[in-house]
Amino acid sequence: MKKLVVITGASSGFGAQIAKIFSADGYPLLLLGRRLEKLEKVAQGMDNVMLEKVDVTDYAQFEKAIRKAEAKYGKTDLLVNNAGVMLLGNVQNQDPTEWQTMLDTNVMGVLNGTQIVLNDMRERQHGTILNMSSLAGKKTFVNHAAYVASKFGVHGLSETIREESAPKNVRIMMVEPGAAETELLTHVTSKSALTDYEAWKETMGGITLDPKHVAETVKFMYDMPQEVNIREVDIAATKQDS
Repeated sequence: MKKLVVITGASSGFGAQIAKIFSADGYPLLLLGRRLEKLEKVAQGMDNVMLEKVDVTDYAQFEKAIRKAEAKYGKTDLLVNNAGVMLLGNVQNQDPTEWQTMLDTNVMGVLNGTQIVLNDMRERQHGTILNMSSLAGKKTFVNHAAYVASKFGVHGLSETIREESAPKNVRIMMVEPGAAETELLTHVTSKSALTDYEAWKETMGGITLDPKHVAETVKFMYDMPQEVNIREVDIAATKQDS
């Protein structure tokens, strides 16, 4: 049997597509998300898959789910830290609780997952942690200030942990999608921010990145030999010029 792959935020978007491509290649999976009914829909027809309702900001809950899967499938060889939220808004009037939600999920969730699996990987000198970031982790966008802050954080922690883990042959990777067809926008409360986003999308002809291509990229990166680390990939629709 192939080695365990753990995917957070697996109920939709990038996470769901990543789950499908790894399942099709025979990997045992632990799919994590806050909506069990959606996870069940993603997992239909899959073999060797475990589903757990988990909030990645809850360290104990997160660790319990991973240890349960590892007891059945062996140690985690790939953790995809994909869970995230994007709550657009301008700092001058955005609810500060939305800032905290993004920082907790997008940064603390990644740190939690990383620590849960990292020591085992370092001891084995084998394993991969892939953090799903964003182009907003390396450049700014209007109405994205707190989201940008969280994704710049993902970039910083990823590169730091990569440097620390390289001598132990553990890979830390990062994928940075541009505008994509995901559910993230459904949680935005600012009507003006949504209007601006849709207008920006129209400058690209209304075409954004298909999550399946992000999943294909993740699979390609992981399939490289353990001695090769594709550290960082930017991926966006060709017509996205920013």
